[in-house]
Order: sequence, then structure tokens, then C-alpha cells
Amino acid sequence: MTRPMYTWKKSSATQFHSDFVLQAAWDDLNRQRGHLPFLDASAIAAALSNFGNGNEIVLAGYQHNHIVAIFILNKTGRLQWSTFQPSQLPLGAWVGAAQVELHDLVHSLMRGPLGFCLAVSVTQIDPLYTSRSITEPHADAHQDLDYRTDDYISTASIDIKGSFEDYWAARGKNLRQNLRKQRNKLAADGVIARMRKLTDAAAMAQVLARYGALESAGWKADRGTAIHPDNAQGRFYLSLFEQAGKRGEALVYEYLFNDRTVAINLGLLRAGQLIVLKTAYDESIKALSPAFLLREEELQAFFGEGHVQRIEYYGKVMDWHTKLTQEARTLYHLTVYRWAWLQAWLTRRQAKAKIAQAASVQTPVSEPAVNSTPVATELH
Repeated sequence: MTRPMYTWKKSSATQFHSDFVLQAAWDDLNRQRGHLPFLDASAIAAALSNFGNGNEIVLAGYQHNHIVAIFILNKTGRLQWSTFQPSQLPLGAWVGAAQVELHDLVHSLMRGPLGFCLAVSVTQIDPLYTSRSITEPHADAHQDLDYRTDDYISTASIDIKGSFEDYWAARGKNLRQNLRKQRNKLAADGVIARMRKLTDAAAMAQVLARYGALESAGWKADRGTAIHPDNAQGRFYLSLFEQAGKRGEALVYEYLFNDRTVAINLGLLRAGQLIVLKTAYDESIKALSPAFLLREEELQAFFGEGHVQRIEYYGKVMDWHTKLTQEARTLYHLTVYRWAWLQAWLTRRQAKAKIAQAASVQTPVSEPAVNSTPVATELH
């Protein structure tokens, strides 16, 4: 089988935020493969500015003088590369035309602009937009393949169709009764629970500050990962949501007990698909579930208004997801190796290491020269 031919142009990712021609090409390719708002060029530029180390590179792939793919990569080890992947981005930083195959692109990268390297990993791929099944017609059934795919996480989604009454009736009885009791208790205590929607760019700074206050009072404060206006997290999300607000794509829901903010969902809405990027709630409230109360009212609005047809969570499936939906799929990593025998050798080595670890936790296991599974971070 003859692989497609690509030529590549390499540049420093530090120039990405000012290269408007490249950004326009990036956005065009993103539109062809998912059109995801968190993969817009402006979002990637904000991620590089706040989470990059300055050593990332941009590789633009050309076919017949047209850009058909762009990757942002960083070096992850000796002779190894991986897509730029801060935890704030649900998927790896690359875009490609609808007709190009990811495996062919990575195979070309390894033998072109990266020089001599042993492995390239593309992290956190969504099978909705890039199929996990890779066919190799030139390889017979007994030949080792030069790639492997590895599970990352299962992520949940909800299709908004039919009526809210039918959808809610299909939820667990305990959930419905529990939330009903909570609302009755709030009413008995004279607490007015209300939800408000924020979409304007001018409102984003203040609501993100309130969101950060919720996170800073909870477990994320101990880890140092809470949003704050003066940290990288805060600057990234402010840029992301102000840009989205200007496009009419920011969709933030805030829940209040009287005038007290108790839960916030940060979402991006594009073409009927809402991507919920982050959720925070007041962890000091023990007898109630403000985040679930907010989700119930959100869902009522979505079913009633029709502006949201699908919800994507892009985080690891948690127990609370399963109470709202049974729809899930697995995001994955792709690693392509320079030679098929290297992939086979590393797979066997990894299997032996697991057996050795299971046999005796006292025996240290050395790491292979090339990581067989890409290192990826949790979203939430």
C-alpha cells in the first residue's frame, strides 16, 4: 500500500498566537473535524500562553499546496514526542481535514520534520471524530503493527430529545425523590433556590471569580488547582469564556440559595452541542446537593427551550453522570512507533513487567526506553 505524501513546515509554538494565517487554517480544519470550541485557535493560543513551556513546536502538513493537518507537539522523552496536552484541554492539540487518516499523518511526521524519533503519541482522541479502528491493508494477519491504541477515560453525554417528563421519569427513583425532598426542605426553610444564565462576555470575569471562590473553599484549594484571576487557570478560562461570549457561545449557569452562589456550571455552546467544561459547588453544604439541583433545572430548560440538543461532559464518568445518562464512549491515545518490531517488543516487555509486579511488589521494575502508553492527565 502506498501511503499519502505530506510535506511539513515547522515553527515554534511561541509564534502561534501572532500567526493569523496559521490560526485561520487551524480553525478551518477544526470545522471539518468536530468544530469543537475548546479546539479553536484562540483557545489553543490561550492554552499555550498559560500552560506551555515555550518548547512546543507547530507542524503544518501540506498536500498539493494545501494545509491538511496541524499538530502542536512537545518532547516527552528521548526520541519521543506527544501532542500538547494540558489538563484543561479535553482533547490533544491537533486538527486535520476530514479525509486524512491520523495514522498516516503521524507516520509521515516520524519520517520527516521530527528527525530521528522512535515514537509519537496523539493523546485524548475522541472516536466520534477520529475512528479508533485503523486498517493496514498492506500488513498480513501475522505481521506486527507499528502502532497501538490505549484507553484514556470513558466520557458521558446526553442527547436532548423527547420531553423532560419522560427523560426524568427514566431516572432513578431515589434521585427524583431525594431532589424533591431537598426542594421541599428549602421551601420550608424559606430559602429561594433559583438559576440564572450568563452568556455575555462582560459577565464572564465576575462569574469566574465566583466560580473560583467556590473551588478555593473546597478540595481543589489543597491541590493548588482552583481557578483564581491571578493564576494560569484563571487567565486561561477568562480568555476562553470572554472569546466565547463575544461569539455568543458562552453558556454559564449559576445556582443561588437566596443571594448566595452555591453551584456553577461552565459551558460552551456551539451548533446545539453544550460542552460542560467545569462544575463547582459549595462543599460546606452537607445536607443538600446544589450541583444536582442545578443540573435538574438546566435539563428542564434544555428540553423546554430546544437550544441544546446534546450535552458533552468530556470528563471521566463519575457516579453522578450515571444517574443522568447511560450514554458513554471511550477516549483513547494513539502511539505510532518507528518500527513494528519496537511496538511488539515494548508490548511484550510491558506485559512481563506487569506479571513481575503482580508476583512481587518488592521487585522494582525498570521503565522501557520508550513509553508504551502516553502520559495523560485527568480532566476534572
